[in-house]
Amino acid sequence: MRQRMLHWVNTPVLMEAINRYQQNRLPRSMRLWVEQLLELNSKEDSLISK
Repeated sequence: MRQRMLHWVNTPVLMEAINRYQQNRLPRSMRLWVEQLLELNSKEDSLISK
């Protein structure tokens, strides 16, 4: 089992990142961060748009 590190994330920052992710307006590094944080595969971004 993969060990996960705990991260503190500012909620308004995360919400803005999610909004920009949905609009495809994030730089690649931030897009990868959101996908990793929310455990998304780049091809499964439909999970976040619901």
